[in-house]
Amino acid sequence: MNRFKILIGLTIAALGVGCASGREPPAYPAFVISDELPDLFLVTMPGVRAKEYASDIRTRSASNRIDLPESWSGTTGGAPGKSLEIFVVSGELKLADIALTAGGYAYTPPRSLGFNLEAESGATILYFLGDPDVKAQIRSPIILDSGLVDWRATDSIGIFEKELRMDPGSGERTWLVRYEPDAEIPWQSSSAMLEGYLVSGQFQDSECVAGEPYTDIYLPGGYFGRPVDAVHGGPAAAAIQESTWFLRRQSESTTNLDVECGLE
Repeated sequence: MNRFKILIGLTIAALGVGCASGREPPAYPAFVISDELPDLFLVTMPGVRAKEYASDIRTRSASNRIDLPESWSGTTGGAPGKSLEIFVVSGELKLADIALTAGGYAYTPPRSLGFNLEAESGATILYFLGDPDVKAQIRSPIILDSGLVDWRATDSIGIFEKELRMDPGSGERTWLVRYEPDAEIPWQSSSAMLEGYLVSGQFQDSECVAGEPYTDIYLPGGYFGRPVDAVHGGPAAAAIQESTWFLRRQSESTTNLDVECGLE
């Protein structure tokens, strides 16, 4: 079961120009342009403005991009009982005594000790608050520089991955995927809800809407929140430029490649 509610309204408010056919966009956030979202204030991060992608007011889980101003300071303890993930998009964020630059990643599990945060020169970060999972086995914080992690080839041509976090108990996973222009991207679906943020590059993708493809282009800062079993990819999907995605899921997942869009 998904543990936070996708804000369906964001899809309409923040889509790009749409596909040339004029078809209706998918009824979930896809091709979201971060900079066009309204600025919101976060109780857990005083003094900052956030672009909210998804949230659940009942559990206080949330997905945000945050622009930290110069000389900002705070802590990771603003949401007791929640897990916290941070990915540095640009700038520098100091977590305790560790400086995280672009590509830096941090995870603190629920009920872990708080860390001081500082952004002396400012930074842009992805900021995720998650629900506790009794099956989770990762109990200690993770802090790493993704630039020191090697890309791993996948079974698909032109697609490479870097693992940031994989919990063997809950199946929660956070990772980077790099698509090269020759990547082969079939129609596919996932048994788990998936979030993605385009870190760099230019990427064309298709969502299957009512049996027909809706195709548009992601630029850096583009976001999607794709629900369980949503079909995407296909022959129009391609990395126009080498593209790197930040991806995360909150449960175990299997990928189904035995799907099409509008074909029996």
